Amino acid sequence: MLGVEDWAEIRRLRRAEGVAISEIARVLGISRNTVRSALASDGPPRYVRRPMGSVVDAFEPRIRELLQAVPTMPSTVIAERIGWPYSIRTLSGRVAELRPVYLPPDPASRTSYVAGEIAQCDFWFPPITLPVGFGQARTAKRLPVLTMVCGYSRWASALLIPSREAEDLFAGWWGLIEQLGAVPRVLVWDGEGAIGRWRGRRSELTQDCQAFRGTLATKVIVCRPADPEAKGLVERLHDYLERSFLPGRVFDSPADFTTQLAGWLERANTRHHRSLGCAPADRVVADRAAMLSLPPVAPSLGWRRSVRLPRDHYVRLDGNDYSVHPAAIGRRVEIVADLQRVRVFAAGQLVADHERIWAKHQTLTGAEHLAAARALRRDRLELIHTPTGEPEVEQRRLVDYDLVLGIDGGVA
Repeated sequence: MLGVEDWAEIRRLRRAEGVAISEIARVLGISRNTVRSALASDGPPRYVRRPMGSVVDAFEPRIRELLQAVPTMPSTVIAERIGWPYSIRTLSGRVAELRPVYLPPDPASRTSYVAGEIAQCDFWFPPITLPVGFGQARTAKRLPVLTMVCGYSRWASALLIPSREAEDLFAGWWGLIEQLGAVPRVLVWDGEGAIGRWRGRRSELTQDCQAFRGTLATKVIVCRPADPEAKGLVERLHDYLERSFLPGRVFDSPADFTTQLAGWLERANTRHHRSLGCAPADRVVADRAAMLSLPPVAPSLGWRRSVRLPRDHYVRLDGNDYSVHPAAIGRRVEIVADLQRVRVFAAGQLVADHERIWAKHQTLTGAEHLAAARALRRDRLELIHTPTGEPEVEQRRLVDYDLVLGIDGGVA
């Protein structure tokens, strides 16, 4: 079965580099029909990989102690010190992953970028507490801002998203790329969990990221650990946001934050950059022209799950309950949500449409859903308890009570 990574690379080589099908098949060692199938498919091949632990996990604390003392200690020496009983290759892979954390800083030289070549992405966590409605407020760690900076033009974009979950991250990332109007040929990320990580001596992307980059026909690079200079452009944007955007501002809601941020970025992209000698707006046209075009079919994004609707006719998403029309009780429904809306479908028919809320542990009930539930409940009760016209409880005569109490009915 063709792997997701090969599928994504086939689409990038064909769309971004213009490589012939026969050449792709030769380089990747697969048949031309497999290449054609990958190019014609709407989505990536899917497979489930069982998570597995490693025998080196129990030794990791001791490995970290040795690397902290001597960051350049060879793997063979570490194996001797910790009494490693297994294959040296397993240990050396983990040591290579941990060693960069303990090495001294590695200064980087100034980097220049070609038009359309690269964009750097990251999360910004502004030091604020933002009201999200229902009397709740969330800190920046739970309400991140997704940022992206183009290398050649320094064009900056940012978007507040509800969470760092993969569903929200890729929906927000696609929103930034749509705003840009083109796809950079290389997208650089830090070691974000939903994107990928360094494993051994190479970066390893998640399946969701492979599917996303394959649809865009682009390349995603995960920076090495402890190497912030690799994405210095976006790091400087975060510093600029904290020094220029945040001071003196008050935000009433996530929507208010998004509006103010969009207005500030529109002005910031027209300001003169000393390193460029011009404003990002003066170079972004050439940057877009050298990028890839947007894919004809947007990637599948957001939250998607299928459940059977229970009797209380509510579905749960991201910690909140949303009502569904009770006519769908007992049926299989599909929950589809993005950054703004939560929709529920039953057999392709829309049975719920709510604005997505960013607070937690709340219940949203549609007025029409509540009215329909009351009507259905009333009809069912009338069907079960049909009146017969006869009294349900025996009614005694008053003289029976006189007899029991020993009262003579003829005495006043």
